[in-house]
Amino acid sequence: MQTLLEMRNITKTFPGVKALDSVNLVIKEGEIHALVGENGAGKSTLMKVLSGVYPKGTYEGDIHFEGQVTEFSGISDSEALGIIIIHQELALVPLLSIAENLFIGNECATKGVINWPETYRRTEKLLKKVGLNEAPATPIDRLGVGKQQLVEIAKALSKDVRLLILDEPTAALSESDSQALLDLLLELKAEGVTSIIISHKLNEVRRVADTITVIRDGATVSTLDARTQDISEDQIVRDMVGRDMSQRYPARPRRADEMLMEVSDWNVFHPEHATRQVIKDINFHVRAGEVVGIAGLMGAGRTELAMSIFGKSYGQNISGNVKLRGKPISTATVPDAIKNGLAYVTEDRKELGLVLEDSILHNTTLVNLDDVSKNGILNHAEESKVAERYRKAMNIRTPSVFQKVMNLSGGNQQKVVLSKWLFAGPEVLILDEPTRGIDVGAKFEIYGIINDLSAQGKGVVMISSEMPELLGMSDRIYVMNEGRFVGELSAAQANQERIMSLIVTD
Repeated sequence: MQTLLEMRNITKTFPGVKALDSVNLVIKEGEIHALVGENGAGKSTLMKVLSGVYPKGTYEGDIHFEGQVTEFSGISDSEALGIIIIHQELALVPLLSIAENLFIGNECATKGVINWPETYRRTEKLLKKVGLNEAPATPIDRLGVGKQQLVEIAKALSKDVRLLILDEPTAALSESDSQALLDLLLELKAEGVTSIIISHKLNEVRRVADTITVIRDGATVSTLDARTQDISEDQIVRDMVGRDMSQRYPARPRRADEMLMEVSDWNVFHPEHATRQVIKDINFHVRAGEVVGIAGLMGAGRTELAMSIFGKSYGQNISGNVKLRGKPISTATVPDAIKNGLAYVTEDRKELGLVLEDSILHNTTLVNLDDVSKNGILNHAEESKVAERYRKAMNIRTPSVFQKVMNLSGGNQQKVVLSKWLFAGPEVLILDEPTRGIDVGAKFEIYGIINDLSAQGKGVVMISSEMPELLGMSDRIYVMNEGRFVGELSAAQANQERIMSLIVTD
């Protein structure tokens, strides 16, 4: 196979941090090349160098594409050569149609006049290629995340893509959507499209990748040829974290003490469609020291349930009762829920969990300012002390608590979210996809935090789309489908087959 791309001795430095240290990467024509590593290892930074987000002059080293030394001053330069990057946060305009998004900036036009019949014809052809049956005029905001990912790939194909870069393409997708996307990558490979995929889902990496490059602490650690050797997940993890992690879920004694929280007869209707019931007669409980999992497919109602309980922040016509230690509590507003001992770590940390432009310090104390103030006046010294305490306890990798949260890796951002809610001192912590988009090393640390909470007698409700995670961490698992609980399993009873059978036979 011929070499399509070679990045030589790429070094990129930010103030106080060397993000990339003489990284080398070789991509062969027609292969799927996986780039893996812990959060903050430098994967996305390397791809931003390649795509021109970080232009020549802001880094050291050389990029060779098709045997020629190449310099990019911006994304348009890399796209002109067919190097297209699809970021984890999709770059689509929600209120525009699929066709408009596909050709925005690349319009089918003559003398400034758009040829709409040609635009729709080409859109239909591209959508068929990626397996979408939607009409070209369909607004993007009517599509689910999985279909939006496919639109992004169709957009890349409209630009005569030579090298397709996908940054965590399945992080927010259901199992079925993830499999469809991976199948599409394999089809594109058969048509000669070369791909680089960044992913923390090692089972997906092993399924599609021809070559795997591991980056740790900004340096290339290893390059593995999956075509000539059987590469285990343990081998990849060992290279990623620099140590053996045969035990993915830290051990803890199973415990379930006195009844902590009870939710009964919980019903929720859609926030915009008053006759559509989303949550239907839910009853569940959490004991002190217990980790309770909620399993279900995307759209089952798990997030809607959590948000409706936490301050009724989702839905309308909500009815039901919540008790804490046997006494009824109000969760009518978010402040009520927090005051009465509940906390909710959202699945969307960037949109709903953090103030990205603000510091680690301010994010950490945000929901419990009373404990760092007196008579309405903030005690800045105490606030700094609290943030520093959580930085150390959570092992948040940052030179300072005054660092903006937007500059942290995904795993470290998640630790800031957890710090914020732990400082609020909850009795019950609801975790919605707590390890989404973070690496195996950071996951292990978050599992340890969950175990510490359990040891303190707190209750944890964990929603996760990763079945092994639920099975590895939960004392009990409720199975949810179409807004209802369809089963309850103890840790001893639960396995993937039993959970799926409850879902499909409902």
